[in-house]
Amino acid sequence: MRIFTAALATETNTFSPICIDRRAFEASLYAPPGEHPETPTLCTAPLTVGRRIAAEKGWTLIEGTATWADPAGLVNRQTYESLRDEILDQLRAALPVDAVVMGLHGAMVADGYEDPEGDLLTRIRAIVGPDVLVCAELDPHSHLTGKRVSAADFFVFFKEFPHTDFVDRAEDLWRIAIDTLEGRVKPVMSVFDCRMIDVYPTSREPMRSFVDKLMRIEAEDLDVLSLSVVHGFMAGDVPEMGTKVLAVTNGKPEKGETLARELGLELFSKRGTFIMPQIDEKQAVAEALAATEGPVVIADVWDNPGGGTAGDATVLLEELLARGATNAAVGTIWDPMAVQICMAAGEGAEIPLRFGAKSAPGTGSPVDGIVKVVKLVRNAEMQFGESFAPFGDAALISYRGIDIILNSTRAQSFDPSLFSVMGVDPQAKSILVIKSTNHFYASFSKIATQILYCSAGTPYPNNPAKTAYLRAPRNIWPKVADPHGLEKGAA
Repeated sequence: MRIFTAALATETNTFSPICIDRRAFEASLYAPPGEHPETPTLCTAPLTVGRRIAAEKGWTLIEGTATWADPAGLVNRQTYESLRDEILDQLRAALPVDAVVMGLHGAMVADGYEDPEGDLLTRIRAIVGPDVLVCAELDPHSHLTGKRVSAADFFVFFKEFPHTDFVDRAEDLWRIAIDTLEGRVKPVMSVFDCRMIDVYPTSREPMRSFVDKLMRIEAEDLDVLSLSVVHGFMAGDVPEMGTKVLAVTNGKPEKGETLARELGLELFSKRGTFIMPQIDEKQAVAEALAATEGPVVIADVWDNPGGGTAGDATVLLEELLARGATNAAVGTIWDPMAVQICMAAGEGAEIPLRFGAKSAPGTGSPVDGIVKVVKLVRNAEMQFGESFAPFGDAALISYRGIDIILNSTRAQSFDPSLFSVMGVDPQAKSILVIKSTNHFYASFSKIATQILYCSAGTPYPNNPAKTAYLRAPRNIWPKVADPHGLEKGAA
């Protein structure tokens, strides 16, 4: 067997002012053929798992480019087209192939392309023809479009949020691919549109039990090859945005449709109950200061670079300063200019510095003061599961008793190693402020005495009932209360 694999991924917040060009992919991950590291970077797990599978089975794995940009706004058209064409040219050079196994995110939007993944998969299908297996692993915070379903044989999405299972799901993807190539199964996709926009953390109920149920069905029903909840991405203003349930069956489309619908309506019946309860910055800081034991983790959930924001909001920091908090650490505030100034000043320097809140309204005000440059790290990285997430050149500064990490590559706070790599012992701090919606939970929950989910400022369109969508579906909850007509008996 000859199998081609590649990855092209980012998550696009169409409301974000931070546009993406090729430099953003190069800053996060750009690995041409033969240069991908041994560890996966979220959406590149199909490549690293594929290496092992190919070696075990004696198959030929042809690696194309694997590239990922941290979430932000619109992708530059030339950047998308050049990366797409780079991968397509590599595929043409690899022909003939028996399968194409891709790593995608699924929420990319580029200038001129509302559905880049659909465009890419359609072009892949045109190159390899109708009989070659085409499959992909995707992030659930994505858009499952009809164009993608038509172009591919099957998809597997991460089940967990936080995404701790991207390697496990790549294993599932390859398991189904192997069984298909060796003639044991014939995957068919069935999709149910839940007509809802919500947030589904699997670290709490009711989503924890729902995902456990999906895995039980997969284990017990031999007809079911894979089940996925495509959460959707509420900051992506595109026509097919929203939550969907995908059932991949072994040649049983009717069974898949019934199962996807049943699961989708069950999910819909729990709408509005999934997301973590949130408090504002004043309550969060007050509760953290009142705690008798630390560290208390305050998650700045909506200034999350993993959702495409800049990650430079200062709302929580300003509240900490106003309350006279000390023995606190903030990780991170994105400010490449401030990092550059700190790098020039050097470790130990005390300098006047303005930092933060440059990107957009609703992110607070820039902070001005005399800061001490404590530590400087070039090309800093933190752990994320089995992989590493870069946050660029970084500076640890001290200001009025608070340690603050300034970074030059936007990245959400995945792991306490974010602090330790900058010389801060996170477990010695009373308060840790991080920027993440829920990916932080798997690692920070191991050290936190308490976790507070904070909604501070308005850097992210987090209320879909009020968000000024232009392209998203109108007949979708919470825009409308009953998009399925369930109350009228029209289910």
